Amino acid sequence: MKRYGWEDYLEHHQHKHKYGKSHKEDIEANEVENNEEYFKPSLYSDWYIQLNGDLRREIPADIYDVDLFDTSEETIQELKQSGKKVICYFNAGAYEDWREDADKFNPEDIGNPMDGWEGEYWLNINSENVRRIMIERLQLAKEKGCDGVDPDNVNGYTQDTGFNISYEDQLEYNKFLAEEAHKLGLSIGLKNDLEQIKDLVSYFDFAVNEECHQYGECDLLTPFIQSGKPVLNIEYEEKYVNDETEFIELCEDAHRRGFKTLVMPLDLDGSFVKSCDYGEW
Repeated sequence: MKRYGWEDYLEHHQHKHKYGKSHKEDIEANEVENNEEYFKPSLYSDWYIQLNGDLRREIPADIYDVDLFDTSEETIQELKQSGKKVICYFNAGAYEDWREDADKFNPEDIGNPMDGWEGEYWLNINSENVRRIMIERLQLAKEKGCDGVDPDNVNGYTQDTGFNISYEDQLEYNKFLAEEAHKLGLSIGLKNDLEQIKDLVSYFDFAVNEECHQYGECDLLTPFIQSGKPVLNIEYEEKYVNDETEFIELCEDAHRRGFKTLVMPLDLDGSFVKSCDYGEW
């Protein structure tokens, strides 16, 4: 296989962009095609995610994924005025003790601590109170002007949560989130939860995945691409930062699959981003 520099690879890939259309044109065409009341990202939408630190505004991405609570309505509106679509992240499967609505959870809603994440505890997704709070979070996303949402930790049934959560419980909860988001005119992404994709792909508008390349799990995301729904992928391994050959190989695989892949630091603080589509920033 021919080895060449990242600049050459990126130029070659961008030249091959389908039909020569811009990403913005793809997004607009997708919205018209779907004739829906809410935004649905296209397969060609470039994205950027930042959940910590001062938000970088200069990234040339069509979609920004930002924290629901920490990002002001003013910032969201400014992003939209600059032509971006805004997806708002919140934790749908775990309690975070610093959030402004933390006092709304009942003690019986809160389970085992999440390993490696201080101040975070698994939630009882079968709790009616938890579901009321999630509806309120979706309403907050709508009020702030978010175009879509990125609910995290929606695979608790595979974890030691402290609750008896079955596959079917998780499936029903994730469908609940999707249905409530759509009622409010919000698009919604399925975060990880690879084992349930076959049952959920028709309910969600896109996938957000962490590290499928690292763990050899990317094939499980194919149903989203086959359904015309984008896979927004993040990889954290340092080899993609330090070794250009590794990064090019990653991007070649991502493009074969039709994924939108970023390499970023684990805390998603904006200190750097390497995109397989718009380069390093």
